[in-house]
Amino acid sequence: MLERTHYGPGSTGSTGSTGSKRRDSRRGSVDGVPVPAQLAAVAEVRTASSPRLSIVVPALNEADNIGPVLSRIPLETFEVILVDGWSSDTTIKRALAARPDLRVMRQTRYGKGNALACGFAACRGDIIVMLDADGSADPAEIPRFVDALQAGAHFAKGTRFADGGSSEDITVIRRSGNWCLNRLVNTLYRTRYTDLCYGYMAFWASSLPTLAVVEDGYPVHDDGPEPWVDPRCPRADAMRWGDGFEIETLITVRAAAGGLVIAEVGSVEAPRVYGVSNLNAFSDGWRVLRTIAAENYRLRRTGGAVDVPISVGAGSADAVKGEAADHGDGSGQEIIVLGDPPPRQAPVTDAVNIPTTMGWTSA
Repeated sequence: MLERTHYGPGSTGSTGSTGSKRRDSRRGSVDGVPVPAQLAAVAEVRTASSPRLSIVVPALNEADNIGPVLSRIPLETFEVILVDGWSSDTTIKRALAARPDLRVMRQTRYGKGNALACGFAACRGDIIVMLDADGSADPAEIPRFVDALQAGAHFAKGTRFADGGSSEDITVIRRSGNWCLNRLVNTLYRTRYTDLCYGYMAFWASSLPTLAVVEDGYPVHDDGPEPWVDPRCPRADAMRWGDGFEIETLITVRAAAGGLVIAEVGSVEAPRVYGVSNLNAFSDGWRVLRTIAAENYRLRRTGGAVDVPISVGAGSADAVKGEAADHGDGSGQEIIVLGDPPPRQAPVTDAVNIPTTMGWTSA
């Protein structure tokens, strides 16, 4: 049986229950789902009144939108990381003008997924928030996601189709596709998501080993007349699987498959302020469907192990991704390492005081 909580405007977590949570007879599982041991460290951070936030903003040619988006993020935020997709306009300049303390990276390939992975690898905070650069997501909603995490969730998923959520931008085609894909995921993973294809999410940084979506990006230097990247850091020519909009589905299904406690947070999607979206309902919908199938196959084949893409000589994300072995000439070529399933222990929910039934665990 599954339980979930929706966080809407002005709420502290109203519980909607579809049944009581079962304690499985096997040690270290809730509803038969083992909880990763490394998440035990989250318990200490959750009790802090002010966890450090790392907000990751992927952007491609968003010069007209980026300034207003960044200016709405509170100045006291621990860090904001812009991951630029090699924009041809003045996105980086305007971003730095709006927020001089901004950390700027350039992604290694193409696509939103690759940009987010590069941003995650650079994060130093306790909580990671994914925020779009087009103005469709409201930074004022971030406290709701933080509330859900501090109340006991590992992963807070935004939803437009539950209490406190709505969309002023979604088309009939996109809504229909989302409904079908959402139902497929709920069937395969025994979850109760209400909005699969929505990228406003937050999670504890300690959950990154379970999500396994990290890649070192290229730092952008702003000590010259123009922002610049070391010319020895070339952009790869092609996208890989997981580099596109399917990243949101990849993260969502891995959170469920990994046994994370998940909360849905009501969110209002506004129309893009300027420009045209890079999303294509048909091609990106196909990539999402392929992701669902591939992750389900991986889960059955490996029992939960994740194929983690890493680079030889990776730096800041080594602790998350594990040590890379040099199987080539040491020149930094990408290799694939098959990670072991996370160790098991008693559920994290036993170690923290959660005042209300929080989110759900996949069964």
